[in-house]
Amino acid sequence: MPANTLSKDERLCSRTAIEELFNGGSHRSMTVFPLRAVYVIRKRYADEQTLQMLVSVPKKCFKRAVKRNRVKRQVREAFRMAKQPLAELLTDRDETLDVAFIWLDSNLHPSEEVRAKVEKLLRRIGERL
Repeated sequence: MPANTLSKDERLCSRTAIEELFNGGSHRSMTVFPLRAVYVIRKRYADEQTLQMLVSVPKKCFKRAVKRNRVKRQVREAFRMAKQPLAELLTDRDETLDVAFIWLDSNLHPSEEVRAKVEKLLRRIGERL
Protein backbone atom coordinates (compact mmCIF):
# COMPACT_ATOMS: atom_id res chain seq x y z
CA MET A 1 0.00 0.00 0.00
CA PRO A 2 1.40 3.45 -0.85
CA ALA A 3 2.49 5.50 2.13
CA ASN A 4 0.85 8.80 1.19
CA THR A 5 -2.80 7.83 0.90
CA LEU A 6 -5.78 8.30 3.17
CA SER A 7 -8.04 5.32 2.68
CA LYS A 8 -11.50 4.72 4.06
CA ASP A 9 -10.01 2.35 6.65
CA GLU A 10 -7.96 5.21 8.07
CA ARG A 11 -11.00 7.37 8.75
CA LEU A 12 -12.70 7.03 12.09
CA CYS A 13 -16.39 6.56 11.35
CA SER A 14 -17.65 3.90 13.78
CA ARG A 15 -20.09 5.39 16.28
CA THR A 16 -18.82 3.15 19.08
CA ALA A 17 -15.19 4.07 18.38
CA ILE A 18 -16.05 7.79 18.38
CA GLU A 19 -17.97 7.47 21.64
CA GLU A 20 -15.05 5.58 23.17
CA LEU A 21 -12.70 8.33 22.00
CA PHE A 22 -14.67 11.18 23.58
CA ASN A 23 -16.42 9.49 26.50
CA GLY A 24 -13.84 6.88 27.49
CA GLY A 25 -11.68 7.59 30.50
CA SER A 26 -8.37 6.94 28.75
CA HIS A 27 -8.46 9.72 26.15
CA ARG A 28 -5.94 12.55 26.12
CA SER A 29 -5.87 15.87 24.33
CA MET A 30 -3.45 18.58 23.36
CA THR A 31 -3.82 21.90 21.61
CA VAL A 32 -1.73 23.69 19.02
CA PHE A 33 -3.86 26.65 18.01
CA PRO A 34 -6.04 26.50 15.85
CA LEU A 35 -6.34 22.71 16.35
CA ARG A 36 -7.04 20.42 19.27
CA ALA A 37 -6.21 16.73 19.01
CA VAL A 38 -8.15 14.25 21.15
CA TYR A 39 -6.64 10.79 20.99
CA VAL A 40 -6.69 7.35 22.55
CA ILE A 41 -4.04 4.62 22.27
CA ARG A 42 -5.09 0.99 22.55
CA LYS A 43 -3.91 -2.52 21.71
CA ARG A 44 -4.12 -3.49 18.06
CA TYR A 45 -6.21 -6.42 16.87
CA ALA A 46 -5.45 -8.65 13.87
CA ASP A 47 -6.66 -6.72 10.79
CA GLU A 48 -7.11 -3.30 12.38
CA GLN A 49 -5.58 -0.09 11.03
CA THR A 50 -2.79 1.38 13.16
CA LEU A 51 -3.98 4.95 12.71
CA GLN A 52 -7.51 6.33 12.33
CA MET A 53 -8.51 9.99 12.21
CA LEU A 54 -11.55 12.23 12.36
CA VAL A 55 -11.87 15.95 11.57
CA SER A 56 -14.48 18.16 13.16
CA VAL A 57 -15.12 21.80 12.27
CA PRO A 58 -18.00 23.23 14.33
CA LYS A 59 -20.71 25.27 12.69
CA LYS A 60 -20.09 27.79 15.45
CA CYS A 61 -16.72 28.59 13.80
CA PHE A 62 -17.90 28.76 10.18
CA LYS A 63 -21.54 29.16 9.24
CA ARG A 64 -20.89 28.39 5.56
CA ALA A 65 -20.30 24.75 4.64
CA VAL A 66 -17.81 25.79 1.95
CA LYS A 67 -15.41 27.13 4.58
CA ARG A 68 -15.91 24.14 6.89
CA ASN A 69 -15.18 21.77 4.01
CA ARG A 70 -12.06 23.72 3.07
CA VAL A 71 -10.67 23.43 6.60
CA LYS A 72 -11.46 19.71 6.71
CA ARG A 73 -9.68 19.23 3.37
CA GLN A 74 -6.63 21.10 4.67
CA VAL A 75 -6.43 19.01 7.86
CA ARG A 76 -6.91 15.71 6.01
CA GLU A 77 -4.18 16.60 3.51
CA ALA A 78 -1.78 17.63 6.28
CA PHE A 79 -2.47 14.39 8.15
CA ARG A 80 -1.95 12.34 4.98
CA MET A 81 1.47 13.90 4.46
CA ALA A 82 2.64 13.65 8.10
CA LYS A 83 1.28 10.31 9.32
CA GLN A 84 4.02 7.91 8.17
CA PRO A 85 6.54 8.18 11.09
CA LEU A 86 3.77 7.80 13.66
CA ALA A 87 2.23 4.85 11.80
CA GLU A 88 5.59 3.04 11.75
CA LEU A 89 6.06 3.64 15.48
CA LEU A 90 2.59 2.26 16.24
CA THR A 91 3.18 -0.81 14.04
CA ASP A 92 6.39 -1.59 15.92
CA ARG A 93 4.60 -1.31 19.26
CA ASP A 94 1.52 -3.28 18.08
CA GLU A 95 -0.83 -0.45 19.09
CA THR A 96 -3.48 1.60 17.35
CA LEU A 97 -4.23 5.31 17.64
CA ASP A 98 -7.61 6.98 17.16
CA VAL A 99 -7.29 10.74 16.84
CA ALA A 100 -9.85 13.51 16.33
CA PHE A 101 -8.78 16.94 15.12
CA ILE A 102 -11.12 19.72 16.26
CA TRP A 103 -10.88 23.19 14.73
CA LEU A 104 -10.93 26.00 17.32
CA ASP A 105 -10.58 29.26 15.37
CA SER A 106 -13.19 31.21 13.43
CA ASN A 107 -10.65 32.32 10.80
CA LEU A 108 -9.23 30.49 7.81
CA HIS A 109 -5.50 29.71 7.81
CA PRO A 110 -3.09 28.98 4.94
CA SER A 111 -2.49 25.32 4.11
CA GLU A 112 1.20 25.49 5.05
CA GLU A 113 0.32 26.75 8.52
CA VAL A 114 -2.27 24.01 8.99
CA ARG A 115 0.27 21.42 7.81
CA ALA A 116 2.85 22.67 10.32
CA LYS A 117 0.33 22.52 13.17
CA VAL A 118 -0.81 18.97 12.32
CA GLU A 119 2.82 17.83 12.07
CA LYS A 120 3.56 19.37 15.46
CA LEU A 121 0.55 17.65 17.04
CA LEU A 122 1.49 14.25 15.57
CA ARG A 123 5.11 14.69 16.68
CA ARG A 124 3.98 15.50 20.23
CA ILE A 125 1.68 12.47 20.28
CA GLY A 126 4.60 10.31 19.11
CA GLU A 127 6.77 11.67 21.92
CA ARG A 128 4.15 10.72 24.50
CA LEU A 129 4.17 7.12 23.29
